[in-house]
Formats: sequence, structure tokens, C-alpha cells
Amino acid sequence: METKSNVTQPKLFRLIDANLNRLKEGIRVIEDINRYLYDDKKIASKLKSLRHLAKVDNYAQMLPYRDIQNDVLKTTIETEMEREDIKSLLLANYKRAQEAARVLEESFKLVDAEKSGTFKTIRYELYALEQENLVP
Repeated sequence: METKSNVTQPKLFRLIDANLNRLKEGIRVIEDINRYLYDDKKIASKLKSLRHLAKVDNYAQMLPYRDIQNDVLKTTIETEMEREDIKSLLLANYKRAQEAARVLEESFKLVDAEKSGTFKTIRYELYALEQENLVP
């Protein structure tokens, strides 16, 4: 994977790896709530499709650059531990997934414009699902 900037591959791979994990984890939380708590096959199926779309072909290349020990913000802050109810849990995970999709969209502009477009599509689908899922 070649980059179009002076960002080093290891740092870019680390950024992509972290946000790909964040995106898929956020989607999975939302998917499972809709599947197991709400029994909503339609939304759960859409989320499952998005989660499977959120992949990169050369993922194994990124794994050596994962650096959990030196993550300067890995400590959980208090507000991350607070959730009032299922709706707030859903909202937090929609936002987590949307933000990660945006980071991936922007990051892939440096290496693969088509893949950047995939993450943009995922982001907009998440906006629509958030509204469908959370607006009464």
C-alpha cells in the first residue's frame, strides 16, 4: 500500500487498524441490540451487511503495526463508562461507528480512493439507520 503523503506506512496502518476495529465493534453492538433485544431483523440485517462491507484486503499487513501498549489515550474516561439506557448505548455506538467510518474515509484518500468511497457509503448508511432506529 503506497501513500500519497509523507505519513509513514506504519503510522497510517496503525490508524486504519484502530478505526477499522472501532467501526466493526460499534456496528456489532448496535446489530446485537437490534437482533437480541429488539428482534428487529431488518435493521440487524442491514448492520450485518455494513459490518461485512467494512473490510480491507490487506488487513494482515496492518497487524504488526498495532501498538496497544503505547496508545496515549487507551485509559477509559468516566463518561465512557456511563450509559443511561439502551437508547444511550445505541447512540454512543452509532457515533463511535460513524466517526471511525469518517477517519477511514479520509485515511483511504491517501491510498485507495475507491475504498475511501466504501467507508463514505458506510458512514451515510449509519446516519440513516441511526435515524430509523432512534427516532420514534
